[in-house]
Amino acid sequence: MAKRSSALYLFPLLLAAAAAGYMVSRQLSHQSLQLTAGTALPEPRPLPTFQLYDHHGAAFGNAGLAGRPSLVFFGFTHCPDVCPTTLAVMAQLVREPALSTLHPVFVTVDPERDDQQSLAQYVSAFGGAITGLRGTEEQMAPLLNGLGVAHAILPLPGGGYTVDHSAALYFLDARGAWSAVFTPPFSLPALKQDLTALLATGH
Repeated sequence: MAKRSSALYLFPLLLAAAAAGYMVSRQLSHQSLQLTAGTALPEPRPLPTFQLYDHHGAAFGNAGLAGRPSLVFFGFTHCPDVCPTTLAVMAQLVREPALSTLHPVFVTVDPERDDQQSLAQYVSAFGGAITGLRGTEEQMAPLLNGLGVAHAILPLPGGGYTVDHSAALYFLDARGAWSAVFTPPFSLPALKQDLTALLATGH
């Protein structure tokens, strides 16, 4: 009887220890992932609830970033160099067989000028795989804050303006949680290597 009581007492402890071990190993496996061109977060960070619209005019929220991993970039269609260069890299990445499940997403930080038609024309110029997103400043705020994205309107001499913005690439896992970040300058081979590793490990 005493042996049976001991077994009943030890079983929950062993179960708890196994669960704790699993959680620790999972955390360590994520922390041990060393990227060449970016940084993997110690733990994926769920995004705040947001609601934007894609370049077709359809509502797009957190669910749109779930089901497959995403690579997200923030910019604007009047950007002279950084944005088109980065989107070209994103388009080239998803043409790689190993990265074909990756969802490239471009979020405009200039909704005043980037209406749906302009955004649709812009992203289609990079092959049609990129999803363009737009919304008001208020609608964008949760996503911007969740990823720590900064942007500011800068007046230009003689009128008009440009937009200064974060130029990082944000990797979201298949649950739509922020899992890694890449900062420029971008190397296509290094990005390919890192993203392939992230997809292979399920991050």
